[in-house]
Amino acid sequence: MRITIYDTTLRDGTQREGLSLLAEDKLKLAKKLDSFGVDYIEGGWPGSNPKDKEFFELCKDWQPQNAILTAFGSTRKKDILPENDLNLRSILNAGVKAATIFGKTWLFHVKEALNTTAAENLKMIRDSVGFLVSEGFKVHFDAEHFFDGYKADPEYALQCLEEASRAGAKSLVLCDTNGGTLPETVYAVTKIVAERFPQTMIGIHAHNDSDLAVANSLIAIDAGATMVQGTINGFGERCGNANLCSVIPNLKLKKGLDLLQEHSLKTITELSHYFYEITNLIPDDYQPFTGKAAFAHKGGVHVSALRKNPETYEHIRPEIVGNKRRVLVSELSGLANLSYKAEEYGLMGENDNFSPLLDTVKSLEYKGYSFEGAEASFELLLKRSLGLIPEFFELKGLRMIIEKNGSGNVAAEATIKIQVGDKLLHTVSEGDGPVNALDKALRLALRGVYPEVDNISLIDYKVRVLDPRSATAATVRVLIESSGFGKSWGTVGVSPNIIEASWRALSDSIIYGLYKAREL
Repeated sequence: MRITIYDTTLRDGTQREGLSLLAEDKLKLAKKLDSFGVDYIEGGWPGSNPKDKEFFELCKDWQPQNAILTAFGSTRKKDILPENDLNLRSILNAGVKAATIFGKTWLFHVKEALNTTAAENLKMIRDSVGFLVSEGFKVHFDAEHFFDGYKADPEYALQCLEEASRAGAKSLVLCDTNGGTLPETVYAVTKIVAERFPQTMIGIHAHNDSDLAVANSLIAIDAGATMVQGTINGFGERCGNANLCSVIPNLKLKKGLDLLQEHSLKTITELSHYFYEITNLIPDDYQPFTGKAAFAHKGGVHVSALRKNPETYEHIRPEIVGNKRRVLVSELSGLANLSYKAEEYGLMGENDNFSPLLDTVKSLEYKGYSFEGAEASFELLLKRSLGLIPEFFELKGLRMIIEKNGSGNVAAEATIKIQVGDKLLHTVSEGDGPVNALDKALRLALRGVYPEVDNISLIDYKVRVLDPRSATAATVRVLIESSGFGKSWGTVGVSPNIIEASWRALSDSIIYGLYKAREL
């Protein structure tokens, strides 16, 4: 049995709060979906807004290689012939040959939202689907609020499907529009529908308001559905839609079903990240299968077992979905974590006695250090313990001056003395604040000896107060993210003095960059 994957990210997914796409962005995402290999791409609702109309205009110069592009719309308005309905006319002009029409299947909505009769709603479904079929379209019928409608009046909900089927709908898609249906109900109702319409493709369109969209999509397949509608990363209105980045691996790997192409699964993590990038949303690191933390291991016991056999703490190999394993270092680490990281850095055979280093890590974490987001600081710590990090420079002195004049202007000045070999370098620099002045002074001192320092950029700076009850005497943790030489890295510093904490993170950042530059 082959499962059809229908992506609605470009339409339903864009209803997510905080998500807005240009027509050009939608075209980029459509092309990515096509190369990934989904069967259908729902491009938008050309009758509802100019942006979606523009998107379909852009698509007229593009021929998908794998997917069928579909336009979305509603059934005709009441008391209007389908050929006179502007919404349906916009689908005809969209330049595609597949359409998805949603219609009401819940009498509550028929009366309250459409303000029409049960009989007229059935005619609206029949007329709209039949009209597009007569124009040569493959039509999918989205049975909106189907499970709620079925619970309220099973026979009427099924009548709506009958009208769409008789009018020539290619598929009948059961929508859990409010996202409140439990899996056992989805299974029971989908099974009834699949048995009643054995010659028609049955689809499932689940929303995640009860955190069950993926589960409901999977169990609908068990009940006889052969199409899943969903979105990449679960984007969608309110709590989102069924996340295809979870649905697809589960269908393929856990149920062994036929879907997409052979290469698709290995690129699903890259697809997920691409959608986060184009939509300008922060990636969910904890997203199953594709998230940064999906195969991250922290506990020492876990890592020890993992090194013997990954199946001990991983349900699949991360490479199957294009992800990768990560081992974290923290106060929960054991020797296995450090050995794994040493192997990751290519250091096996250098020294396998990491007990003193483990004690150091636990002590530093107790003081407030966190190496999970600052792996560069840990790599330096490990390699220093093995004598592999040269002494690029040594701090001999540091003075900060903060001055505020009567006009309210604040000036920061940093004076720094560092030893590089037999040279004592002494520089002064001003900055927008004390850390900026310190960063400038250090770079100014190093530039003549290490010109590659100009290729190291500080891209993020975060401060967290660790013990707020100590008020202004609180210990702070400074995390710095830097980039250069084609990569980025994080470093950390902890101290009751924010300048000292910043210095530790900043100096680690520069040292790590200089060290990596030597490896090029």
